[in-house]
Amino acid sequence: MTLQQLNYVITISENGSFNKAAEVLYVAQPSLTSAVKELEKEMGIIIFNRGGKGVTLTADGAEFIAHAKQLYAQYDMMMEKYIGGKGYKKKFGISMQHYSFAVKSFVELVKKYNTSEYEFAVRETKTKEVIADVASSKSELGILYLSDFNKKTITRLLTQNNLCFHHLINCRAYVYLWRGHPLSSQHFISIEQLSDYPCLSFEQGDNSSFYFAEEILSANEYSRTIRATDRATMLNLMVGLNGYTLCSGIICEELNGDNYVAIPFRYGKGEQPDTMEIGYITRKHTTLSSIGQAYLDELKNYLGLSNIVCQESQIQLDSPFSKE
Repeated sequence: MTLQQLNYVITISENGSFNKAAEVLYVAQPSLTSAVKELEKEMGIIIFNRGGKGVTLTADGAEFIAHAKQLYAQYDMMMEKYIGGKGYKKKFGISMQHYSFAVKSFVELVKKYNTSEYEFAVRETKTKEVIADVASSKSELGILYLSDFNKKTITRLLTQNNLCFHHLINCRAYVYLWRGHPLSSQHFISIEQLSDYPCLSFEQGDNSSFYFAEEILSANEYSRTIRATDRATMLNLMVGLNGYTLCSGIICEELNGDNYVAIPFRYGKGEQPDTMEIGYITRKHTTLSSIGQAYLDELKNYLGLSNIVCQESQIQLDSPFSKE
């Protein structure tokens, strides 16, 4: 087994066909096919189901690719550390729930690097895919949140995937809506006041669980709900339908625009306020690459945590928190 063969099968799995992978890798398809057959013979498994419309991973293949990505990611990190600027194109990817502040930090990171020397990737995606991306080394870091409600389920999933969660910041629930919304002038908003308006949430897939919801208070019952798959659509629904979503209150006006506001959520009498514990996930027993650490520094700086040790910070936000 060679690193070249690992790169071949990873590229095939990502492109779904030998033809497309050959184009990406700049190798002849017969050479690619031969290399994969040799690898399958050596490993004693079939990695791909071949078909007229492309290829899919077998059960053995899916497990093999997961290990291959982890191994190849370690190779990438070693090349970055020891080869550095000697012609090797370094890679950095991050996956996240839909957080504009995390995207803003990514933007600031990329500005400081020569994009001709790096391959960058940012993925706003479903909660389970954030975990899967980091577990498979598709992304070096993942950004998500824990709460009293979802912590047990998410932590169990992280443990199963050999991942660990690092605390960044604690936030209370905010109602996020557009400035033209009838409730936008309120100092606090209760669940009763929201009953006439659709609650917007990010779709988590056909077999989704509310434990994977990106919005805090996902266990509440909402009379009107609409699901979206991306942040731009979510913002459009806020304007077009007077919809709202529940969030951390950390908003980036530079990316989302200044037409939206975050207003503290008012809990009922005797109700205990929920807390969003936002943090990042990494693979266990791994050290961040230099660019991974640089991204984390940008993130901490944006959140105002530059002088705080992440794992020990216990910040509570009791007022709107908006970065302009």
